[in-house]
Amino acid sequence: MKASNSYIGRPMERVEDLRLLRGRGTYVADVNRPNQLYAVILRSSTAHGLIKSIDSSAALALPGVHRVLTSKDLGGKVPRIPLRLQPLPQLEPFHQPVIADGKVRYVGEPVAVVIARSAAVAEDALELIALDIEPLPAVANREHAEAKRSVLFDDHGSNVAITWKAFRGDADEAFKNADYVRRETFKVQRHAAMFMEPRGFVAEWDALVGKLTVWGAAKTAWHNRRTLAAQLELPIEAVDLIEVDVGGGFGSRGEFYPEDYLIPAAARIVGRPVKWTEDRREHLMSANHARDMECDVEFAATRDGRFIGLRGQIWSDIGAYVRTNGSVGPRNIAQYMCGPYCMEHVDLKSSMLTTNKTPCGTYRGPGRYETDFVRERMIDLAAQDLKIDRIELRRRNLVADAQMPYPLPSITPYDSSTELDSGDYHAVFDRCLKEFDWEEKKKLSGKLIDGYYHGIAIGSFIEGGAAGPKEEVRLVLETDGALSVYMGSSSVGQGLETIMAQIAADAMEMPYHKITILHGSTAYVKDGYGAYHSRSTVMGGSAILLGAEKLKELIRKTAAERLGCKPEEVIVDSERASFDGSQLSFSGLSEAPLEVEAEFFNKKYTWAYGTQAAHVAVDPGTGHVKVMEIMSVEDVGRMINPLTLHGQAIGSMVQGLGGAFLEHLVYDDEGQLLTGSFADYLLPSASDFPKLDSVTLELRPCPNNPLGAKGAGEGGLIPVGGLMANAVADALSHLNVQPMQLPLSPPRIWQLVEEAEASHART
Repeated sequence: MKASNSYIGRPMERVEDLRLLRGRGTYVADVNRPNQLYAVILRSSTAHGLIKSIDSSAALALPGVHRVLTSKDLGGKVPRIPLRLQPLPQLEPFHQPVIADGKVRYVGEPVAVVIARSAAVAEDALELIALDIEPLPAVANREHAEAKRSVLFDDHGSNVAITWKAFRGDADEAFKNADYVRRETFKVQRHAAMFMEPRGFVAEWDALVGKLTVWGAAKTAWHNRRTLAAQLELPIEAVDLIEVDVGGGFGSRGEFYPEDYLIPAAARIVGRPVKWTEDRREHLMSANHARDMECDVEFAATRDGRFIGLRGQIWSDIGAYVRTNGSVGPRNIAQYMCGPYCMEHVDLKSSMLTTNKTPCGTYRGPGRYETDFVRERMIDLAAQDLKIDRIELRRRNLVADAQMPYPLPSITPYDSSTELDSGDYHAVFDRCLKEFDWEEKKKLSGKLIDGYYHGIAIGSFIEGGAAGPKEEVRLVLETDGALSVYMGSSSVGQGLETIMAQIAADAMEMPYHKITILHGSTAYVKDGYGAYHSRSTVMGGSAILLGAEKLKELIRKTAAERLGCKPEEVIVDSERASFDGSQLSFSGLSEAPLEVEAEFFNKKYTWAYGTQAAHVAVDPGTGHVKVMEIMSVEDVGRMINPLTLHGQAIGSMVQGLGGAFLEHLVYDDEGQLLTGSFADYLLPSASDFPKLDSVTLELRPCPNNPLGAKGAGEGGLIPVGGLMANAVADALSHLNVQPMQLPLSPPRIWQLVEEAEASHART
C-alpha cells in the first residue's frame, strides 16, 4: 500500500453516523410490506410445567385475528434450535424447540403465536387464549439443580448438561509440592446485553416463485439461513435474510431464536407478510442471558511469587436449554482463566447446569469477564498473603515477549487448543502504570478523604478475536469507476462500513468516497460468517485485501486487451490502468462491471492484550462507589481506525462497570423473573462514569493475517469486574474486606462493610 493513499490508521469519523443521526436509518421496525399482518407471541408465565391444553377458540373468534399457531400446527415434529458453535452429540437433548412442545421450561418460552391485522388486536387475542399448565417444581439455582429438586430433561436424568475440562501439565502433583495454596469461592450474577433496539422480523413468502425473504437478520445471517431453510424443508437458495440497520448486538442479537423460525413459518402458513417486534419485557425474559457463574478455585504459587497453577470446579447456570452458542461462556471460563500469565499446571472443570431460567448465550467478552474477576482477585489475595507487592507479583508472571507464541490450556470434550500469538505484555503493563501515575495514586490506598475511602487496583487481560474459519467478499468495479464491496461480515454498530472502506481504499489505491460497503445480507455473497468474536475487521478486512489483488489482476487483463500488451505490463495506479504512456481510467475501462470474489481462511485466533488500572472511592455509610478513574492500555497489533477503536474501548468499559455495579437479572425460587423492566434492571448512564481513558498501541502486529490486526472490540470490558472488586477491597483494606461476588451494588458494598467492621471489632 502506498503512503500517499494511506487511509488505514486515520481517525476517520464513521460514515454511518450522519444517516443514523438524521433519522434516515432503516431498522426492522421501519420495514413494512403490502398486505402485512402482525404477530404477537404468547409466552409461558410458568417456569416449569406440563402443557395440558391450549384453547384458542375465543381468540380466533376475535375480529381481525387470522391464525393462532401452536406446536400442533407445525407438523409432526417441532424443529429444534441447533448449536452454531461447539456442536456436540451429547448436547442435542438440550436443544430448544422453536415453540413449547408438551412442556415449558422457563418464563417467557413461546407457547403460541397470534397473527392478526394489527399488533393491538393480537395483544387482545392473547388474553383470550386458555392455557392450562400443570406446574412442576422449579429449578432456580445451583442448589436446586444439584439436589434434583426437579429434572428438566427426564431422559438425561440430571441437570448437568455437560462438563468441560481445561487441562495443562500435572495440577495435582504441582499443588502437592506448592509452597503456597489458597482456595476461594466466587460468584458473578446473571446479566445480559441490553442493546438499544429490541429484536424483530418481517417475513414474506412468495408462493409463485417459492421464495422466502426475511428482514431483520443480524450477526450470523448465513448460518441462520441454512438453519431456517432446513427447518422449513426449503432449498437454501429459496431463502434470503436481509440485514437492515441494527441498533446494537453485543453477542446476543442475531443468534437463532424461536422467533427466527416462528415468524417466517407464520408468513408461509398464512400466505401474507408477517411482522413481529419485541418489547423490552420480552427482551428481558427471552433474549439470551449470560454470566451466571459460581466457582470454587485453588491457586498455587512458590514462596517468591511464581505462579504454579489453577484447579477447581466451575458451575455455569445456562438456563433451560443449550441454544446456538450457549457453551462458549462456560468453556471460556475454564480455558482462559490463566489470562496473560504463565501458569504451567491447570485442572479446571466447568459444568453447565440446566435451570428453569431463560437460556444463556454470549455477551461481550463471554466467559472472559467472569474468569478475569476470579483470577485477578486471587492474585491480589496471594500478594497480601505472600507479602509481595501486587505490581511486582503480576510483572513477575506475565508471559514474556520471547515466549511467544505461548500455548494456553487445552479444552475437552470439544477438543480445542490455542496460543497467544504475539505481544510485549510487560511493555503494556508498564505503560499503563505510567499513564495512570500509579506511584502517586498508591498513596491514596485505604485513605479516608471527605467521607470516602479511596482504593486503587490493576489487572491485565487477553482478548481473543478473529474466529475462523473464513470470510467472503465480492468486489465490483462499476462502470462509473466506483467500487462496491459486498461482504459476509455483518454490521452490529461497530462501524463496519467505515473501517472496511478504509481498507478497500488503500488496497485499491482509490479515494475513500468512491467505495460503498454492502454487508450482512445473504443475497450479497455465496457464504458469510458474520460478526462475532471481534472477527469482522481481521477476517473481512483480510478478505478485502485478497479480493483487491484479484480485482487488480482482472483490471490488468481487461486493460491489456485494449492497450495491446501483456497483463503483467499494465500498471494499475490512481484509478487508472496504463502502459507505455497510454492510460485507461477505471470509469472507462469496461462496458460491464468487473467482478471478483475472494475468501480469507484462518483458524488461528488473534490475541490483543492489555492492562487496566482504576481508582475508586467508597462511602462506608451508604455503600456508594465513585469510579474516579480508569486507565486502559491495549495493544491491538495494527489500528485501522483509532477513533472507532477508542469508542469501542470506552463503551465496553462502561458495559463492564454496569455488570460490576448495577445489572442483575434476579429470579425467585419459583423461576419468576423479578427484574423485568428498566425500573428494576439498572443500566449505566453517560454521567455515571465520567473519567475513563484509553490508550491503544501497535507494538506487535498479528503474524496470522495480512493486515497484522487483532480483534479488539471487547478488551475494555474483560478486566473491569476484577478491577472494581480489587479497588473496592483496597479502599476498605483496613477493614479486611474481600468481595468475592459481583455485582458490587450499594447493598452488597454496605453488607461487606458491616461484616468487615464487625470482624474488625472482634479482632
